[in-house]
Amino acid sequence: MGRAHEVRKVAMAKTAAAKAKLYSRYGKEIYLAAKAGGTDPDGNLALRRIIAKAKKEQVPADVIKRAVDKVKSGATEDYQEKTFEGYGPSGSTVIVKCLTDNINRTISQVRPAFTKSKAKLGNEGSVSYLYDTYSILTFKGLDEEQTLEALMEGEADCQEIETHEDGSIELTGAPTDLYKMKDAIEAACPNAEFDVEEIATTPQEYVSLEGEDMELFERLMNFLNACDDVDKIYHNVENYEGE
Repeated sequence: MGRAHEVRKVAMAKTAAAKAKLYSRYGKEIYLAAKAGGTDPDGNLALRRIIAKAKKEQVPADVIKRAVDKVKSGATEDYQEKTFEGYGPSGSTVIVKCLTDNINRTISQVRPAFTKSKAKLGNEGSVSYLYDTYSILTFKGLDEEQTLEALMEGEADCQEIETHEDGSIELTGAPTDLYKMKDAIEAACPNAEFDVEEIATTPQEYVSLEGEDMELFERLMNFLNACDDVDKIYHNVENYEGE
């Protein structure tokens, strides 16, 4: 069938793998939220927010339902967060956040990803101090002055406010203030459209990689992305085009 067919096959396989990983991540997060605060989204704000985010990322309804039903059935799964920090080639750094029900399995997946890529795992805190973590909220429905009034009315702290060319407003705040800012905006404008609502982790400085260094870094990313327990990956390589 030719090379074009093979390229399409590879692309489709990558897309399917990315979707499966996304669904798995939201399944775990929805399960944890439902287990902690109850299975009714109307009475569990954290669950309602995670389900809303999942739907926005086109997670199928049956994936959401299965995660909630698992809690209703009394099934017990003990997920916990585990963070790995490490160094790649030529000043590159990586933070790997995992959500797992088996720490030993996770370690057995993540550690070889680093060693096979000539990267090095560091101790906790060895890399994270080079990154900033903050909440970011981007929406349409209010102008900058109205936004400031809404934040003051809702007693929500905001570190920075910016108006984009398309008229959308971007708010930056402390990680703990994300939903307080969102609640204040929704109270002032129930029909506000939120394009971004996340807690972001970004490096203070970036590096560019070339040649063998980029090949090794791409290998590391491919290995990590193939690990089922890996939830999110942060790095400081500005010219890496993968996920």
